[in-house]
Amino acid sequence: LVFTEEDKYGLYSDLLFKYFLAEGVVCGHDLFVASAKEHPDNILKELPAPLLDDTYRKELGDEAAAAKSEDFQDSMKIAWRYQNLPKMEASPTTYTKFGHYYDVSKKMSPELCQSVKLHSFYLHEELSSEPKMKTCNMNSAYARLLQSIQRIISQEGFDGSDPQKKQRNVLRIGIQSLGSVLWGDDVCCSYTPEDTHSLTKFLYVLRGLLRKSLSACIITVPAHLIQNKAIMERVTNLSDMVVGLESFIGSERETNPLYKDYHGLVHVHQIPRLNSLICDVSDTKDLAFRLKRKLFTIERLHLPPDLSDTVSRASKQDLAGSAKLLSSGCGAMAIGKKHLDF
Repeated sequence: LVFTEEDKYGLYSDLLFKYFLAEGVVCGHDLFVASAKEHPDNILKELPAPLLDDTYRKELGDEAAAAKSEDFQDSMKIAWRYQNLPKMEASPTTYTKFGHYYDVSKKMSPELCQSVKLHSFYLHEELSSEPKMKTCNMNSAYARLLQSIQRIISQEGFDGSDPQKKQRNVLRIGIQSLGSVLWGDDVCCSYTPEDTHSLTKFLYVLRGLLRKSLSACIITVPAHLIQNKAIMERVTNLSDMVVGLESFIGSERETNPLYKDYHGLVHVHQIPRLNSLICDVSDTKDLAFRLKRKLFTIERLHLPPDLSDTVSRASKQDLAGSAKLLSSGCGAMAIGKKHLDF
């Protein structure tokens, strides 16, 4: 269960959501898409087009050439004592190919989209087709969604406890903007919602369904709207992997020279660890993402070697304050205001 905290405008979390579904299409997995704000058929039409291996190498070659020219221009600005230091690898997957790569400027072909089996759950259609129901103090929309997921798992042969004769496959479940007002939940509207444990119960049952079936699930949640942080802590504990996206749109960091090459930060709150009671903690805290012309990349965030002489003293102090938020991996630069940090 991958839990994704949406950015404020939902731009980049939707893109990550579509990447997950696009990988399922390319791998030939069955898809189950649930949403309350957009029809699943429309989501499938907006999936990014996969890049072929030779096309991807060409894209990497073009970007590498551009990066090399930038390095040549920056080499005149770097102090002589920094020039011989080893250059930090920007992307964790620069030299290793894992999964597939996608072109966000193009849409996936209809033939490829139709090659997989899509199971859709559009809340407005479900509520209009059947009378209202409420079970065990759970939201009506959540109860319907659980019933639909359970029915697909059992009927399509994804139940691991019930051996099936058909060929084994994987079910990819994508749930968009869970917990929002469109789902009939009020965790985003009130500090003391009417059904405080409704979202928690849904995730608890869903996790049980995932454990006994051949399926993986991604959920996006507008976490910045949930006022009661105790609910967020319970939801985090019920998830296997928790990732948060923080966009720079509309924030002070958008104009901060420290983040000029990036569009937002990636916060890895929790990583699954098998056969252990505790969760793994990421060794890389300083991750940032940027949306290039064709690729959406997640890279390690590192400080520039030195600030330009044209930057005023006040903005340098702001940069120093921003730099303190980064992890110790970026601490090679003196970021204290009074004392040097080594």
